[in-house]
This record gives sequence, C-alpha cells and structure tokens, in this order.
Amino acid sequence: MAGFKGKLGWKKEEAIVALLTHRNVEEAARAINVGARTLFRWQNEPEFEAEYRKARRDAYRQSIGRLQQGSSAAASTLIKLLVEPTTPASTRARAAEIILNRSAKAIEIEDIDARLSELERAAEASKAGR
Repeated sequence: MAGFKGKLGWKKEEAIVALLTHRNVEEAARAINVGARTLFRWQNEPEFEAEYRKARRDAYRQSIGRLQQGSSAAASTLIKLLVEPTTPASTRARAAEIILNRSAKAIEIEDIDARLSELERAAEASKAGR
C-alpha cells in the first residue's frame, strides 16, 4: 500500500485494496472490519474517491499490459484456427472475420496517428513562424 503515500491513512488505504479485490462494497467492508455504510461514506469523500479512481486505473493499466503480452499467442491461435482443415467452418469464418476486422482497425489507427503527427508538426511550424 505504499503507492498511496499515506495520504488517506492506513484504514482507507486498506479499504481501496479491499474494494479492488472483492466483489462488492459489503464484502470489502467485512474484509477490513468496517461497516458498509462507512465504506460508502468514504467513497463520497473527494480525496478517497480520487485515490480509488487512480488505483482502479493503475489496476486496469496492468491488466491491459498483460493482455498485450498475450496478443502474439492470441494471433497465432486465430491463424491456426483459420488454416486448420479440421476446424469447423463457422469457427474458421469467425477467425477470418476477427483477423480482417482487427487488421483494418490497426490500419485506421496508424493512419490517424500519422495524420495527428502531421498536424502537430504543422502547429509547431506555425508557432515557430510567428
């Protein structure tokens, strides 16, 4: 819990961890020996809410990183399903659809990134020319 840097106090820090690791507020409250009403009240405090939101974003970011690590294996699995003759036709069709859709999306993102970079360069050049 060192990530919170003691802003909230140990019990509220414990509450944030409990909220992230339990199915609902009631279970989280029981886990840290406070009432559910207390935990609901803490969630309405701006400082607690901000720290809880940050902790959720951090946890989500870690999850996305894990998914990205598995993306190569996922792509390999889709390709294997697509080319394996014993794979049912409906599964091969779905794999093909996923591959084509994701490939098209990747091209769109690359195009947007290139256009954004070009706009940023033009804006910087415009600032420099003033």
